[in-house]
Amino acid sequence: MAKNHAKTDRIKLALVGADTLLGRELENVLDNRGPGVAITSYASSGEGNFSEQEGEPVYLTALESKAIETDDAILVAGGLEGAQKAYRLAKDLGGRPSVIDCTGLLDQEPEARIVAPLVFQPETTESWLLVLAHPAASALTLVLGRIARRVKLRQSIGHIFEPASERGKQGVSELHQQTTSLLSFKPLDTHIFDAQLSFNLLSQYGEEAPSKLSTVEQRIERHVATLLSRHGASGIPMPSLRVVQAPVFHGYSISLWIECESEIDAAAIGEALGSAQIEVRAQTEDAPHSVGAASQSGLIVGDIRTDRNNPRAAWHWIVGDNLRLTADAATDLIATLPGAER
Repeated sequence: MAKNHAKTDRIKLALVGADTLLGRELENVLDNRGPGVAITSYASSGEGNFSEQEGEPVYLTALESKAIETDDAILVAGGLEGAQKAYRLAKDLGGRPSVIDCTGLLDQEPEARIVAPLVFQPETTESWLLVLAHPAASALTLVLGRIARRVKLRQSIGHIFEPASERGKQGVSELHQQTTSLLSFKPLDTHIFDAQLSFNLLSQYGEEAPSKLSTVEQRIERHVATLLSRHGASGIPMPSLRVVQAPVFHGYSISLWIECESEIDAAAIGEALGSAQIEVRAQTEDAPHSVGAASQSGLIVGDIRTDRNNPRAAWHWIVGDNLRLTADAATDLIATLPGAER
């Protein structure tokens, strides 16, 4: 049977991809801070499959229309096959239950609406297919939006350092294997990245890699452009972005450079950024890093410094836990569903 774990019967959720890193993070956050939910778990592919829950083997049944027709929402946290199956089933049922895509794999479907609870409170009535913005896109939009309240931006450039966990358990395992193999002079596994990632930085994956880093870059750009254009931030110029695969397991790091219309003060920028969603580190404090951001909600911004060669420009170092950012966004969105008011 599909594994079901419920606190209350207020909101019924189908979780496609309970066997993934993101799926487990979603379950953890929902259990600890979400509205009362009853979660039925399904495998990443949407087909029947064995998995592991709390150290015990569990069989996750196939996702079928009869099983989800009384659910409030389907959470998509797995691969493309499961995402497409969830989309087809919900569409055939007339958009009930709604679909919350936590992967971005469905962002090209005609019903898709890009939402970012980290940045603004979305309307769940916009569509039955809600796609969570890429966590790096949400982070950039939030930071740029708060800076734009204080100064007028001319341009910005962001280097986004991608963690291995964005490629799932296979990406984390491959980075671990490469690291141990290099230290013991053994051959490297390259099934996910088709290149050496350990002790290295990659601007692109090898030709045989199942994913492309350029696809991630394009998705982030698409989501940033959508967030900036749809929600009253049209005065903020679109940033130029570059995604680099970093040899880290978890957590995004972003190096953001901004240029303003006039000279800027790093301290004033820090004051503009400080909020419930952003912890700002002063120059006298330790600079933020992805290890320190693990399992933390929101963003940490620090090492804010004026560009030595341009008094109108400044650098920022931004970090955030990629899995927690997505899980928090999904939890915030679920709390706005009609079922949360029962």
